[in-house]
Amino acid sequence: MATVPRSGKSRPKIKPPKKHGPSVSIDETWTKLRTNMIEIQNHRASNLSYEENHRYAYNLVLLKSGELLYKGTCELISANLEKLAKQDIIPAFPSGTGDPIQRSQEGEMLLKALRKVWDDHVSSLSKLRDVLKYMDRVYTKSAGVPEIWEQGHFLFIRHILRPPIQDHLTTAVLVQIQTERNGFMINRSAVKGCVDVLMQLNESSDTADMYKKLVEPDLLRESETFYKAEGERLLETCDAPEYLRRVEERFYAEESRTHHYLASYTFGPLRKILESHLITAHLSTIISMPNSGMDAMIDTDKLEDLSRLYRLFMMVPTGLSILRKAIRDSIVRRGKELATTGSAGGADAGDDDEFEDAKGKGKARAIGGASQTLQVALKWVQDVLNLKDRFDAMWVESFRGDRDIETGLNEAFETFINLHEKSPEFISLFVDENLKKGLKGKSDEEVDGVLDKTITVFRYLTDKDVFERYYKGHLAKRLLLGRSVSDDAERGMLAKLKVECGYQFTQKLEGMFHDMRISSDTMDRYRIHVNNTTAPEVDISVIVMTSTFWPMSYSAASCNLPEQLLKASRSFEQFYLSQHSGRRLTWQPSLGSVDVKVRFNTRTHDLNVSTFSLTILLLFEDVEDGETLLYEEIKAATDIPDTELQRNLQSLACAKFKVLKKHPPGRDVNLTDSFSFNAAFTAPLQKIKISTVASRVESTEERKETKDRVDEDRKHQMEACIVRIMKDRKHMSHNDLVNEVTRQLATRFQPNPLMIKKRIEGLIEREYLERCGDRKSYNYLA
Repeated sequence: MATVPRSGKSRPKIKPPKKHGPSVSIDETWTKLRTNMIEIQNHRASNLSYEENHRYAYNLVLLKSGELLYKGTCELISANLEKLAKQDIIPAFPSGTGDPIQRSQEGEMLLKALRKVWDDHVSSLSKLRDVLKYMDRVYTKSAGVPEIWEQGHFLFIRHILRPPIQDHLTTAVLVQIQTERNGFMINRSAVKGCVDVLMQLNESSDTADMYKKLVEPDLLRESETFYKAEGERLLETCDAPEYLRRVEERFYAEESRTHHYLASYTFGPLRKILESHLITAHLSTIISMPNSGMDAMIDTDKLEDLSRLYRLFMMVPTGLSILRKAIRDSIVRRGKELATTGSAGGADAGDDDEFEDAKGKGKARAIGGASQTLQVALKWVQDVLNLKDRFDAMWVESFRGDRDIETGLNEAFETFINLHEKSPEFISLFVDENLKKGLKGKSDEEVDGVLDKTITVFRYLTDKDVFERYYKGHLAKRLLLGRSVSDDAERGMLAKLKVECGYQFTQKLEGMFHDMRISSDTMDRYRIHVNNTTAPEVDISVIVMTSTFWPMSYSAASCNLPEQLLKASRSFEQFYLSQHSGRRLTWQPSLGSVDVKVRFNTRTHDLNVSTFSLTILLLFEDVEDGETLLYEEIKAATDIPDTELQRNLQSLACAKFKVLKKHPPGRDVNLTDSFSFNAAFTAPLQKIKISTVASRVESTEERKETKDRVDEDRKHQMEACIVRIMKDRKHMSHNDLVNEVTRQLATRFQPNPLMIKKRIEGLIEREYLERCGDRKSYNYLA
């Protein structure tokens, strides 16, 4: 046999053998080669000569008998495959009876038999391919037939993967999968061996492999039936966390199954089946399952279960929207429950200011049930903050910081906070309580943390202008009464409000701080002045407030001040007006406090009381022991308004330190009551502070008055905004103008389109605007 060099420019020509009777030579050659091929198929190729068999095939091709060689080889391969099928595969057919374990074992034997036949076939086919290389290179190309290796695969499909063998094989694979899904162990290598064979086979180069054709359709069909029933079964037998665990395990199991012994591309359609029948079909049922659904997981802080819920719901298109809505509804419901719980305290009652005990650290017992209302307000805000912290932690740990979930959380908090009509007042009270006494002993970082949390709740308010009105009143009291625990904390809160709402929001608040600083400088100059002149009998400290900065509720309250106070106030007034021209001072005795010495039977005490209380106490200076003054007599002598008079009498006669006696005794002050000086009063310390009973939470009437003022302010703000916009734009359509006004005022409140329309009509009447001919747009009138 001539050899061809691996390199070089020319190859020696191979001369065909001499013909000694062509028919005899071809037949003999084929007979010898056929005999040797059978030996190869019977695994007795060790005694054969590769060169000799190659030469036989080579000669047959040269002698134009390639068709004989090709067809004869195919017949030998077919016969061998039929023999192997009868010998190894058909005897391994499962009986189709018995328990699942027996059926699984029988199926395993069939799968092993297929693999054995395949290995046998491939072993002999590879040797035949080596012998027939020249035929593959020359004859198959010219004849347009597959090479012998590829043809061997086609023949394997035809003779092995045929009915009923293919049906038994498919059933055996499905039985193995079903057995494993039911929790039993199987021989994965047996299934993998069969799947590997099927994936190497296809009926043509343009068709899918036999695994995808024979096994995958039935596998997906069986899987759909199984998981549809599995979903129903798990719903009946498991609570929500257990259901989710089982479902997640199914996903992991199917992924492992396709990775280890099925085709990897099968996991895609399998996953869709799992998603459809285990998740999508039961989304609402899982999330709202009684005593174990999402709400129960939140109540018991099952963050891992919530994380699993999120992972599984994220797999399906509608999962995120349903989860987001459920979380939103849960938060809104919890927020409403906080408001319902708080309302039980009675939001219309007043509460008493702090009362100091003998050591200056205690609080007096609540008068009426007044302090309960303040506690309701503080508790509501703290509960909202706690709820926010809880869901924020859950958002990070269980929901992976998902932005869509975060949006749902924010919407939920905004919804229920704004459903609570007293939320602006309660938030302002919370800030007031903390900045007044709640931050004592805390570090700057802790102070900043409290303020940041409060701003978080404030950010959800739509009626920020209502909050501003309450905050201004509370801030004013802290500044005027010297109750602010830290000037830095106050200014830090203002800085945060400015970041949220802009300079306009905090302009007046900052003006109040400016007045306090200017007043301090003024008092320093006044003291120098009185030292150089005749000082009044009473030493006074005055805070001059710019009327436009401070709350409008601080209107002048009439009061017949004692002569000593009148002289001191006139002295300051003359000094101040000499320093400033064109100004007018209006005194606010309701905001003042006085230190006065009062002599009782056992000792003299230094009392710190309000200016009104001092005026009341001085009436008893000329009253004999045991004599009383009627309420009407006190009112006529002091000219204090009823509301203020009742609060101050209540503080002096009904609170912890009863320096007056009320007749008859009781908690409330009535118009028919009378009062006497309590000469027998005793207290352990020399200095006592008697705070005024104050309605720090508004009554129904006060809240209505505040609402009316806010509505009036909003009208002016809307009109100013409309004029400002139209002055810049000159011409705008109605819808564009409404949208722009809404956008610009959103940082203060959410304007009603109907109210905007009324303001536009008012401006048209006053000839600031004119309506165009189309009736749908406006022009600005300079």
